[in-house]
Amino acid sequence: MGLSEAEWAVIAPLLPSERGRGCRPAGDNRPYFEGMWMARTGSQWRHLPDDYGNWKGVFWRYRRWGATGVFDALL
Repeated sequence: MGLSEAEWAVIAPLLPSERGRGCRPAGDNRPYFEGMWMARTGSQWRHLPDDYGNWKGVFWRYRRWGATGVFDALL
């Protein structure tokens, strides 16, 4: 499951860039966003497939984007 290139081209510019934490570079937003999309199916975060990254990282980015109004901007 994933977004098409056309769908991603519309969404990507609306997402904030993420700074790396410590010595780790920031990850690409696409797998995080697709993981959030997947989580909306009602699955628990910890059951998120590894293809989307560590579930905790996806969850915390979801929380941060929700708190800063990113999802409101997408609507």
